[in-house]
Amino acid sequence: MGVLEGKVAVVTGASRGIGAAIAVRLGAEGAKVVAAARTVEASQSRFEGTIADTVAQIEKAGGTAFAHATDLSREKDRRALIRAAEERYGQVDILVNNAAVTYFTPVVDFAERRYDLMFEVQVNAPFQLAQLVVPGMRERRRGWVLNISSIAARHPTFPPGPFAGLGATVYGMCKAALERFTTGLAAELYADNVAVNALSPNRVVPTPGTLYHRLTSDDDPNAEPPAIMADAALALCHRPAAELTGRIAYSQDLLAELKPE
Repeated sequence: MGVLEGKVAVVTGASRGIGAAIAVRLGAEGAKVVAAARTVEASQSRFEGTIADTVAQIEKAGGTAFAHATDLSREKDRRALIRAAEERYGQVDILVNNAAVTYFTPVVDFAERRYDLMFEVQVNAPFQLAQLVVPGMRERRRGWVLNISSIAARHPTFPPGPFAGLGATVYGMCKAALERFTTGLAAELYADNVAVNALSPNRVVPTPGTLYHRLTSDDDPNAEPPAIMADAALALCHRPAAELTGRIAYSQDLLAELKPE
């Protein structure tokens, strides 16, 4: 039996990359996984990977999962996701907010609709999904909310580095907001034994998105494998809140900290 046996986990952005890796890892530890994303069929995205693929991988390893098509920019889809999870498996024990829509454009050229979409998916959606699952967690005095962040949340150094012109300001704003939401919610729920944490990779993870934006490459020796993020996510999704909550964690640092001596 895995450490998540009997738990119900909702993972957004689970069609590929970090989200898929986390969903598979949680499933391998016994969680019943609800894999949520827009991409159900390969023809729906320029990027490789679907939530059907993620579910198939979990089931092939003996786990339990189902795919739920979800547009995280839409409030009704968020509500439908949690409703579907509860109808299928019961109340949600673990919520992993990983979904992202990202555009790299300098501030003066940033389109309003893209700005709104990024905040809707990466800030508003995690906020509302937490509102939907936290009451049940509080009642059971058990639960885990994990928000996937990025080193982009950190303030730039000055003079600016070589990536200053990449146009990552809005992306960084979203992740910084997500991190402040994380620590605030963790404080609110500390007495209820519900853990809330944020997790970032120490280095860029080669995913279809980061490869597309040329943030890394398949042969980058400094890149971080998705499996490291998945292992760190697992650590943050089963330990007691009194032990691990309110953290803005970095994957490799966290795993090194938790490694038995």
